[in-house]
Amino acid sequence: MEYFFSDDEKRLKQKAREIAEKLILPIRDELDEKAEFPLELVKEIGRQGLLKIFIPEEYGGSGARIMDMCIACEEIARICAGAATAYAVGALGSGPIVHYANEEQKKKYLPKIATGELLCAFALTEASAGSDAANIQTTARKEGNYYIVNGVKQFISNASVSDVYTILASTDKSRGARGISAFIIEKDMPGLSYGKEENKLGIRTSVTTELVFSDCKVPKENLMGREGMGFIYTMRNFDRARPGVGAMALGITQGTFESVLDFTFKNDLLNNQYIQRSIADMATEIEAARALLYATARMIDSGAKAFSKESSFAKLYPSDIAMKITTEAIEIMGPYGVLKEYNIEKRLRDAKITQIYEGTNQIQRAIIALELTREIRKREKE
Repeated sequence: MEYFFSDDEKRLKQKAREIAEKLILPIRDELDEKAEFPLELVKEIGRQGLLKIFIPEEYGGSGARIMDMCIACEEIARICAGAATAYAVGALGSGPIVHYANEEQKKKYLPKIATGELLCAFALTEASAGSDAANIQTTARKEGNYYIVNGVKQFISNASVSDVYTILASTDKSRGARGISAFIIEKDMPGLSYGKEENKLGIRTSVTTELVFSDCKVPKENLMGREGMGFIYTMRNFDRARPGVGAMALGITQGTFESVLDFTFKNDLLNNQYIQRSIADMATEIEAARALLYATARMIDSGAKAFSKESSFAKLYPSDIAMKITTEAIEIMGPYGVLKEYNIEKRLRDAKITQIYEGTNQIQRAIIALELTREIRKREKE
């Protein structure tokens, strides 16, 4: 379908596709097998300008548009969702700095994130705080010119390879979610170390590690915004980042569809009515997911003030479709579908996480229902 890309968007799409096919595809299987983070690859992506799309122009970026993020993430995930995750974590990590840091913090970090000189990650999740983000146990106690941070962050993408982290910690436990604050922490700050590295089902190219804070000394200047605003910053950051997850799910699905379509054509299976129905449904669902995703991206980029519901749409539907279509592709291809040479089994493994990270799809449904309820109440008051 025609999505009316601008010339800049067309060039970005072409560049992302070339990077994925020329740089990622030749090493994809090896990276997945070894669960190896492609540091040099991410640095090269930065040198070619794709990290700039997460950053505003005034800080060396190219605009921080959600549409650009979706285009790039889809194209890279079409080849490898693990590499796409390793790349896209930069958007999630830098988002709070872009929108909520002060000018001095922005000038210090964003230009280097734009070039790839600094890799940035985001640290929220803990053993008792995943979907229940307000239940974080990591604390930050102010002492003189420092905050002393203690706690363990779990399942943090790119943790052991990043240079800068945006993290959430409680500065006032008595206030619950309203006592959570956001900080910018650098990897060499005393008291920060790395814990367990996870051995995962999918997206194995993106390393997932614990961040351990043991009396970590963080200068007070590294508090982002005001104390107690961290939870709000995080929820708003997720609203902007979730379409990127939808884009990665869409990329997985597009790559799967291309493979299964090629397989059925070469094996003269497209005359089978069951296969025809399945292929037709896949094509329709992919285009529906893409239309929903791009509409949400355009909405956010237009300057809309509230888009939680639409952001959840854009994460929920493409990720559900990714699991559905990768599963159906294996059923169509039979024993060939589980062979590594066809890459469908990897895409199935990668697809599952898109239903889980950055808010499970159950949480997305809860958000959508809540927003719909609010809309009804608002109409009743008018």
